[in-house]
Amino acid sequence: MRLDRAVDAYLRHITIERGLSDNTVAAYRRDLAGYVAWLAARGIGDSSEVTSAVVAEFAGERASAQPAVAASSLARLQSSVRGLHRFLAREGIENVDPSARLRPPKQPQRLPKALTIDQVEALLEASGPAPSTEADAAPGAAPGDLVGLRDRALLELLYATGARVSEVVQLDVDDLAHGDVIRVRGKGSKERIVPVGSYARAAVDAYLTRARPELSRRGRATPKLFLGARGAPLSRQSAWLIIHDAADRAQLTAHVSPHTLRHSFATHLLQGGADVRVVQELLGHASVATTQIYTHVSVDALRDVYVTSHPRAR
Repeated sequence: MRLDRAVDAYLRHITIERGLSDNTVAAYRRDLAGYVAWLAARGIGDSSEVTSAVVAEFAGERASAQPAVAASSLARLQSSVRGLHRFLAREGIENVDPSARLRPPKQPQRLPKALTIDQVEALLEASGPAPSTEADAAPGAAPGDLVGLRDRALLELLYATGARVSEVVQLDVDDLAHGDVIRVRGKGSKERIVPVGSYARAAVDAYLTRARPELSRRGRATPKLFLGARGAPLSRQSAWLIIHDAADRAQLTAHVSPHTLRHSFATHLLQGGADVRVVQELLGHASVATTQIYTHVSVDALRDVYVTSHPRAR
């Protein structure tokens, strides 16, 4: 099959059948355009002409390119190439997969960046008004408070549960119908039950009582918990902007993203003595090995324990 047609068929497959995001498909399209151009420069225009030696040469050339390509970018590029050839072999378009022996580059393990407890509290305070007994007693809220109540509830819930932002924006109101726990739908549509602390529950209750009814009236009826200013379900991108703006108001110099709250949730639980397997369940990790990245201890913490515990440390 002509390579340009093969790439088009593969991109349709990952868009329609696998349901990958627009951003992921766009990245694969760029990667494969570069791959096809590289092959064309060597007189290869048909997928049947690609051999394992050709794929290995392409990967080696990209790995040794100057300036150096980031390991994450190189891994994604190789994933794009492997995905294309695996698809062609699986569909019977080609007899063999020339990329079968291609191994992704080893990526350096990055420790997740977590905020301190004080920084998290500053972020939450900056996100919107805290629920109060007096305010909750009266339904309705001033127009300027609607999004503030929503933003506070959103951030409180992210930190209280450690859920991914994509999981939180997909929550329905009914997912909160179990008192002090919520039902979260994770990757692969796997459901898990996660406890919700009193602070987050109070913030969500204030939002449901005083803000969501008005926001809901501005758009079409939807069961989604978090709504935008016009009544539509809140998007993942909008949630990211809410967190970014709250971090600016809190004057946090550290980079803060939705995943920062997830990292902080896990780190603070483990620092408080939680078992790593419990944290694994709360985060929805399939393997405890993924969770164990959070069990790192800083050099300063090690030094403090050593100095205070060892009889001949000082």
